[in-house]
Amino acid sequence: MDLRRDALQILKETSRTFYIPISILPPGLQEAVASAYLCMRAIDEIEDHPTLDNPTKAKLLRAISLTLQSGVDGFPVDAFAAGFSGYEDILEEVTIRIREWSILAPETIAPRIWDATAAMSDRMAYWAEVNWKVHTEADLDRYTFGVAGAVGLMLSDLWTWYDGTQTNRTQAIGFGRGLQAVNILRNHVEDLGRGVSFFPDGWNVAKMQEYALRNLALADAYTSSLPAGPALQFCQIPLALAHGTIEALANGKEKLSRSDVEALLQQLNSVNLKAG
Repeated sequence: MDLRRDALQILKETSRTFYIPISILPPGLQEAVASAYLCMRAIDEIEDHPTLDNPTKAKLLRAISLTLQSGVDGFPVDAFAAGFSGYEDILEEVTIRIREWSILAPETIAPRIWDATAAMSDRMAYWAEVNWKVHTEADLDRYTFGVAGAVGLMLSDLWTWYDGTQTNRTQAIGFGRGLQAVNILRNHVEDLGRGVSFFPDGWNVAKMQEYALRNLALADAYTSSLPAGPALQFCQIPLALAHGTIEALANGKEKLSRSDVEALLQQLNSVNLKAG
């Protein structure tokens, strides 16, 4: 089996936003970023699972975290089996195959991805136990850091590992937070349908948009500081889609259409060609 090719196929099936930027990364970095994305998608599918109750989600997430913390030079074939026992038929494929995603990255950076995924899995378990109750802006900051801001930090470490690129880590957190805040806005009605709201008490859509834009400003600064190369190419795409989504929501759309996405990508490609 070609694990890299399989990973890209699963990635294509699970993420419209990240498949394109990951698919154009150079060898080595591509496997590292794909590994990170799929490991985190694996735990995200547990957090968002429609039929699992919250205590079960927390149990599964903590089992994954403990297994990842046991990694030395990889994981035995059955490393995650005990944690998934009894749930194999209801968990998504991307979750069941987390061991494969964890060993996809080059061995010199893989432990950083295990560490980031283990920490995020523990944080998701906490939020599942409290039913994602966000009362204050500080709560929102904790949630958006735990599931996204920390990803920005990890990506910065991947850029440094690959070619020595150095970044502003506060801006890196804003990059993750900004993208997550846009997701919260886009999924707000759906989340309410399952009894969850990430809006702090008294906040409306306009207030959450303000929060998202404040963090996207940090994301803009972060991306603008990157030198020409794979890190910049990667970050530009989800950031452009996040800004486009904010604009679409403000205009009464539920999300970006496929044609909207294609137009944004063409515009970004045109800008990059002129800059080159």
